[in-house]
Amino acid sequence: MRLFDDAVAAMPVIAILRGITPDEAVEVGEALVEAGILVLEVPLNSPAPLASIARLADALSGRAVVGAGTVLSAHSVNEVADAGAALVVSPNVDAGVVQRTLARGMVSLPGVRTPTEMFAAIDAGATHLKLFPAEPGGLPLLQAVRAVLPDGVSVFAVGGVAASNLGPWLAAGAAGVGIGSEIYRRGDTAGAVFEKAQAVVAAIRGAGDRTL
Repeated sequence: MRLFDDAVAAMPVIAILRGITPDEAVEVGEALVEAGILVLEVPLNSPAPLASIARLADALSGRAVVGAGTVLSAHSVNEVADAGAALVVSPNVDAGVVQRTLARGMVSLPGVRTPTEMFAAIDAGATHLKLFPAEPGGLPLLQAVRAVLPDGVSVFAVGGVAASNLGPWLAAGAAGVGIGSEIYRRGDTAGAVFEKAQAVVAAIRGAGDRTL
């Protein structure tokens, strides 16, 4: 968990690699790390996701956090843990998924949209939350709930967040953002990913809400 927190502190972006294949995973992962993005998520509805996770985890060990997204069951948690993932991201709150994730020594990032879901995730043991979908309309919610969330609970904005609108999310207290197609779209070359990731990193630094 410390590696995840350090990676987010260095660059508060989760690159969502939906659709990536094992053969391109390492080259794309290296491009992201070179651009400064240190947290990578491979959604389980990608082709052969466990193979991509395993290759990325091996190639980027100690340099980046590799996780799995769209994780919907405790069985899937075990599979991604065995593949080398250090992060489990879900679109929903499932106490069994959160608890199995923590038991396997990984970071849990369950999807929430309401205060009820947020506190259900916290009750299950989560200390990191994924506000999903962040857009439309999630910014006022984040601003309101930050006052009542326990200390040590962080919120990541995912869904509709892009380089053009990430500044207000960080200013409102988001610990980071998750970005998909603006960083990686199925079929992108590693060079294209590098350029798009650089643009996102520049937007983060230009937001001026934290020292990176």
